[in-house]
Amino acid sequence: VHLAESGGGSVHPGGSLRLSCAISGDTGDSQCMGWFRQAPGDEREGVAAIDNDGRTDYAASGKGRFTLAKDSTKNTLFLQMNNLKPDDTAVYYCASIPVGSRYACRAFTIKFGIEGQGTQVTVST
Repeated sequence: VHLAESGGGSVHPGGSLRLSCAISGDTGDSQCMGWFRQAPGDEREGVAAIDNDGRTDYAASGKGRFTLAKDSTKNTLFLQMNNLKPDDTAVYYCASIPVGSRYACRAFTIKFGIEGQGTQVTVST
């Protein structure tokens, strides 16, 4: 599977962004899709994940502010981010956990999946 992120940018605190992830290749090979992020000097942090039944899981940092959705007809994954904070500044990566992986589909584990090239999100005044 190949993942291509877009939609990152710079916003002020309180602003919104919608990240997109175009999915190509053998999409049937994925049991879980989602996003993780990584700020400079920090470890990867899972953001949100969605399984093939549409069930979602969010990290505490994004609950109530982030919404993950998948458009299977267009093979696209979206992450709507509202009320952004400076702590949300990071490179955001779309990721896929392959079928048969030992990892459950959770926000915490999506960071162990196959990733795209990332898109930068900067939240600052």
